[in-house]
Amino acid sequence: METQLAKLCIEAACESRESVEQWRKQKRSLERLPSQLADALLRRLLSRRLLYPSLLEVFKESVEEVDLRGQSSVDAEWMAYIGAFRCLRSLNVADCHRLTSFALWPITGMTSLKELDISRCSKVNDAAIRHVVSISTLEKLFVSETGLTTNGVELLSSLRNLSVLDLGGLPVDDLTLSSLRVLTKLQYLDLWGSEISDQGACVLQGLPGLTFLNLAWTNVRTLPNLSSLKCLNMSNCTIESLLEGDGDQARLDKLVISGATFVDDSEAFMRIQTCFLSYIDLANSSLCRFSFIHRLKVLQHLDLSSTLVGDDEVEEIASVGANLRYLNLSNTKVSSAGIGILTGHVPNLEILSLSNTLVDDVAISYISLMPSLKDIDLSNTNTKGIIYQVGSPETEPVPSLLALQSLRNLKKLNLEQTQVSDAALYSVSSLQELTHLSLGNFSLTDISLSYMSSLTKLTNLSIHDAVLTNGGLNSFQSPAALRMMDLTGCWLLTEDAIVSFCKTHSHVEVIHEDVHVFPSDLRCLDRPSPYRSTVKTSQLSQEDSKIPISPCFIDQRLKYSREELLGLQYSSLSLAPSPRDGDTSMTPNSPLN
Repeated sequence: METQLAKLCIEAACESRESVEQWRKQKRSLERLPSQLADALLRRLLSRRLLYPSLLEVFKESVEEVDLRGQSSVDAEWMAYIGAFRCLRSLNVADCHRLTSFALWPITGMTSLKELDISRCSKVNDAAIRHVVSISTLEKLFVSETGLTTNGVELLSSLRNLSVLDLGGLPVDDLTLSSLRVLTKLQYLDLWGSEISDQGACVLQGLPGLTFLNLAWTNVRTLPNLSSLKCLNMSNCTIESLLEGDGDQARLDKLVISGATFVDDSEAFMRIQTCFLSYIDLANSSLCRFSFIHRLKVLQHLDLSSTLVGDDEVEEIASVGANLRYLNLSNTKVSSAGIGILTGHVPNLEILSLSNTLVDDVAISYISLMPSLKDIDLSNTNTKGIIYQVGSPETEPVPSLLALQSLRNLKKLNLEQTQVSDAALYSVSSLQELTHLSLGNFSLTDISLSYMSSLTKLTNLSIHDAVLTNGGLNSFQSPAALRMMDLTGCWLLTEDAIVSFCKTHSHVEVIHEDVHVFPSDLRCLDRPSPYRSTVKTSQLSQEDSKIPISPCFIDQRLKYSREELLGLQYSSLSLAPSPRDGDTSMTPNSPLN
């Protein structure tokens, strides 16, 4: 009850600039505000775009966490106020591109700050590190993709309490890395895109508590044994061997080697204790042999997308499928027969991605026997939504998607770029637990959109490249839970029709090439806009409003393909009178433009 009351109070305090001005004068009351409530109030002000630099002053005695990531307005003035925060433990100004090294001077010597994120602040360089290293309490530091050089990185060796250090995208070389061996408390080290090699990787053995290591996009080919390591990322590396060396072998539970090139498949996995691996990402790697998979007894997450996996390798996956919750086979040679092999072996599988594979409607019958599925991706497959009984091609087709009714937990379904028709989508309307649905092909019409009205829990709906009309959108009965509609590629829809829909369904965000409307933008839609309202368009809209439209009206553009309509458009433009023929209504100096 107190939590709900606090939420209501925060909402009232952030209702408008006027309400903010009323309480900001009560400085002493705000100083006694519990840190959790102060943090929540600050976040709400930021989300409502009501936070400005001088307002920060009222929070200096109470706020412990400040998250300003991505705020383009943050500069030296903001930092001047933040530097006075006495209880600040965490400061995130990542992606604040106006932030400079000089702007960080106010945080010099802070005594309570434990976490600082200045990632991707491109104007921050070595000069800023001289301010940062004065904060001896720092335990977590993120400086990836900044302007730091090797000199600036070497200065970080004085921060002996660091347990997390992100140096991703910086020019760290072997010599610079050796200067950081004194940071013996490090547990998390991110070095993606750095210049370290096998020689520098040997330095990592001097970090006894290291549990997370990211060496993606580096020149490391042979990684020595790091006995404390739990998570390793060597994506897009050329790998000869992993965790080679004496001592207790690392018990990896997460391994990411997507995009990696293996010199020898068998050698790369020889020293990895696969019995502890629960997460492995091999997407887009050069791996040819997958015989090691049968040893992954506790596997929960497996990504084999864009690899050479086919139906034969699915046997290996099925043998360790008992604990599997995520399986990505997109862009592989797996067919419906391969999916049939998984049946009965993946009782806990929740997410299955088969995009760009050879599967068809036969696979759906197998998928329906995987009881825990919550998310299915069948985009860019041969799925049609109907299936003919074996040996009876002349009988009535059976809706294949109807089989998905047995999946009581199904929340997300992706059928983009398939051959599913309007008629086949009627079965989808019975999947009452769906919250996310993605459709898309040139044959879908207003009929498909109308079916979606019955999905009462639907929050996100994408219909791409469909032949939706203004009338179909206008008559669509939006589910009460719907929050986002992506209508990209629905080329018959006009901006005015979309805006009209948004006014009627004010809680829905709509995405289209011509317009992107957020619910928060609706207050501005009634105001005339230079690019939307001209004398001519307003006159036309008034005339159109007087013309009665039959409820049986059919948009004649449906008779033509996109290419034919474009051809008609260009031909009509070529027949239009030129200004030299006496029509000056469309000349640059016309008052109508």
